[in-house]
Amino acid sequence: MSATALPQSRMLTPVLVASCLILLLGFSIRASFGLFQIPIAEEFDWLRAEFSFAIAIQNLAWGIGQPIFSAIAEKFGDRKAIVLGTLCYATGLFISAFAITPGQHQFLEILVGFGIAGTGFGVLLAIVGRATSAKNRSMALGIATAAGSAGQVIGPPIVQILLNHWSWQEVFVILSLAILAVFLLLPFVKAPSDDNNAPTSEPMGKVVKSAIRDKNFIFIFIGFFSCGYQLAFITAHFPAFITEVCSVIEPTSLVRSLGITTASGLGAAAIAFVGFANIGGTILAGWLGARHSRKYLLATIYALRTIVAATFILAPITPESVIIFSILMGALWLATVPLTSGLIAQIYGLKYMGTLYGLVFFSHQLGGFIGVWLGGTLYDAYGSYDVVWWVGIGVGALSAIIHLPVDERPVADRTPAMQAA
Repeated sequence: MSATALPQSRMLTPVLVASCLILLLGFSIRASFGLFQIPIAEEFDWLRAEFSFAIAIQNLAWGIGQPIFSAIAEKFGDRKAIVLGTLCYATGLFISAFAITPGQHQFLEILVGFGIAGTGFGVLLAIVGRATSAKNRSMALGIATAAGSAGQVIGPPIVQILLNHWSWQEVFVILSLAILAVFLLLPFVKAPSDDNNAPTSEPMGKVVKSAIRDKNFIFIFIGFFSCGYQLAFITAHFPAFITEVCSVIEPTSLVRSLGITTASGLGAAAIAFVGFANIGGTILAGWLGARHSRKYLLATIYALRTIVAATFILAPITPESVIIFSILMGALWLATVPLTSGLIAQIYGLKYMGTLYGLVFFSHQLGGFIGVWLGGTLYDAYGSYDVVWWVGIGVGALSAIIHLPVDERPVADRTPAMQAA
């Protein structure tokens, strides 16, 4: 397919496969950073909060970098944005192997965060959206999102195996070389450069300014905050939470049939269950997004998250309830991504979908930064995670409500001036 070819009518295309592999690789590495916390803290005798803050900075830098790299892709070309992102990713990982102070690691996570942005959802989902027909677009976005989810499943075990045989410094070097495999996939990452179905032919700056003044864009922006808050908080703090509340696993416990005998093992298994359920949930969300209102699907997902989290906290917490919660929350985990990106494409068109989604994604990562940071801060203040859980439940309920008034019609259908243009 040439750079100016029309979107493919087939679901499975080289563009989709290559994009999925890039997302899988990038997210496999990104999901593994928590495994470095103990080795680095033990070697330098740091507080765990030091490297945790580095991960929080990574989330924030990812959010800041996402609209920047998406704009680079739409202004100068998709491949140039991916190349720049890959180089940032590889450089940040490589130099991290030689970092010996908390400040150095925290600074380098800015570079890694930019690398994740250049090889992540904002750039790749826009490519998949432009390269896929309208009929298959929602499902294709779901599949691409699920590929990133799969990285959460396969990345940490592989990195843990590497850490069992090499030092954390050597593993950082190995990962810096691994991300360069993205260059082998670049020849297949080709999408139409011109979106004939876009509702506007106006320049990027004008479209972006118009969007950020649109109340519907603001609603989506605010709604995505809770997604980032909940995901980051659970990823960073759920294993520690489980270790505290499930310190003893009874010999008769059902989870023992899964080979789980310790609280720390239960924490690791919980994150894995989230990842596995997430794959199915994102694909299902993509399938449903092609058939039903995306805003109502998003409101439903956030409402279900609120119910699941509130029920989990209010009920007695047992190893079995942890597994059930992980599966249910996992099914709702990244299901918001194909629906949110698809909703943006539906309202504002495909031409600048990457940049607009990148701006919304900043809200997601701002929530992620606050979720990770607030989790540690409030735990130190109160000795438990209860307040952080209830904050997450509250913002989840807000997200469910705020999506309801979103006008899903394309801007061209509701703005006469833009339709005329």
